[in-house]
Amino acid sequence: MAQKSMGISFRLASTRQHLFNKVATTQRLASPWSLRNANVATHHIHNARSNVSTPPSPPSGSSGFTEALGSRKRVKAKNTDMLYYTASILIGTLGLSYAAVPLYRMFCSATGLGGAPMVGETKFAPERLVPRDNHRRIKVKFNADTSTSLQWSFQPQQRQVSVLPGETALAFYTAKNKSKDDVIGIATYNVTPSKVAPHFNKIQCFCFEEQKLMAGEQVDMPIFFFLDPEFANDPDMADVDTVVLSYTFFKARGMPFEKQA
Repeated sequence: MAQKSMGISFRLASTRQHLFNKVATTQRLASPWSLRNANVATHHIHNARSNVSTPPSPPSGSSGFTEALGSRKRVKAKNTDMLYYTASILIGTLGLSYAAVPLYRMFCSATGLGGAPMVGETKFAPERLVPRDNHRRIKVKFNADTSTSLQWSFQPQQRQVSVLPGETALAFYTAKNKSKDDVIGIATYNVTPSKVAPHFNKIQCFCFEEQKLMAGEQVDMPIFFFLDPEFANDPDMADVDTVVLSYTFFKARGMPFEKQA
């Protein structure tokens, strides 16, 4: 019995030694390859890490808020400048529109454009108000019109006058307010043929001035004028024997006015 136990112990010890030897052999064979693979893996990991760029750190909450606030202020300032620029253009355009009419009237009066009689102090020098007795007389006819919105009667007191170049003449128009309200009217004028306008000079006139008539009031409106002496020397006037002076009355803006106690 004792011999049988010793045999079994010897076989177990031999088997254990055999297994130990195999494991040691396996480890010696695998170690170089395992080390090499580990080195390769480590090399690849290092390269991958070196190729990846570090992303920029996001701005902090306070700096981002400051940048957004600054951008909003810049946009607001730009919009404000644009608003001021647009408003200045509109105001300038409105001012020019109101000034256009009187400026045009002044230009027409100075140049005779559009049949507007010329006005100017140099035209009224005494040496220019000398009739050309050797020239034919020119008929000056008078015409009157009123706007449909103006309840006035308006007409010339004379149909025509005959004048020499350089000779002054006085004519009258009569206007009557036929409405029950006080009304302000304003008159425009022109001369035909239009080429005569540079030679037609007004010394006194009611045109382009507001004329207020009380309810039922009637007034006489004078026109004092003359033809320039140069009319006689202008070859373009050789075929002109008749000149027509026309006035048209319009209701002024904002009418009718209320009666005052």
